[in-house]
Amino acid sequence: MYSALMSTADRLVESTRELLWERGYVGTSPKAILERAGAGQGSMYHHFKGKPDLALAAIRRTAEDVRATAEGVLGGPGTPYERIEAYLLRERDVLRGCPIGRLTMDPEVIASDELRAPVDETLDAVRELIAGIVEEGKEQGLFGPALDGEEIAATVLATVQGGYVLARASGSPAAFDAGVRGLLSLLAPPA
Repeated sequence: MYSALMSTADRLVESTRELLWERGYVGTSPKAILERAGAGQGSMYHHFKGKPDLALAAIRRTAEDVRATAEGVLGGPGTPYERIEAYLLRERDVLRGCPIGRLTMDPEVIASDELRAPVDETLDAVRELIAGIVEEGKEQGLFGPALDGEEIAATVLATVQGGYVLARASGSPAAFDAGVRGLLSLLAPPA
């Protein structure tokens, strides 16, 4: 499953990332982590203080990946509208949901300031990127002057996260796609 070149610590972090996405914090047992990582029983405690420490490393890595993906798409070529469109239309495993959004539904993560911080920071960073792009579009006359960058950024994130929930509930990506198409039609520059 993992590269032979991957260190035991990295295998543990990657296994934890996957399990947190699939099962949440409570459902991610040390035994399941070790099995998925193909690591020996003492490995986790050799590299990490315990499950919370390993979970924090996994959440931070997930947050870095989500942020890097968003920055890559939103910082790409095109007009401000096209960059937001690219972010909304980028390929996703919609039925699996968002690895960061999933963590917001986990009571153990939300109850811990330390575990919640990378989640909150990531959502804030993506929101700030989008808000800046909206303001850029307003300056270029591509978006109406009445649009508020912060509000539109919050709407984009709410559409994406809510779209994941609706798609998972229905078992079909159609609800996600409909939400994205609706938001894009509201943001589309006049023809």
